[in-house]
Amino acid sequence: MYRFSYSEILEDAAEIGRERERLAFDRALGLLRDVEARGSRGPERTVAIGFVQDLWNILIADLIDPENGLPEDLRVNLVSIGAWTMREAGEALRVPERSLQALIDVNASIRAGLQ
Repeated sequence: MYRFSYSEILEDAAEIGRERERLAFDRALGLLRDVEARGSRGPERTVAIGFVQDLWNILIADLIDPENGLPEDLRVNLVSIGAWTMREAGEALRVPERSLQALIDVNASIRAGLQ
């Protein structure tokens, strides 16, 4: 029978969470990059931007949870980035001609930080 310490289980859970976050950002970035490369103005654009909004809604909810274990200054900075992302995504939906490159760049930077 295997026995794990509580700290080992928590460490594994945190790594699984980071992997899920990486995968979610990979998906968001793939959608955004595809839409941007094709210059899509249709439903694919709405789906891509909606995915980013959904991702950040989840992340912000987790970041403002008092139980979140990240340092407070990091959480505040990430919430600020999330708020900017939500505003930029809203503008990109409102103005179909608006480039998605800023959303791609910021989310790629956050994704890179999850390594």
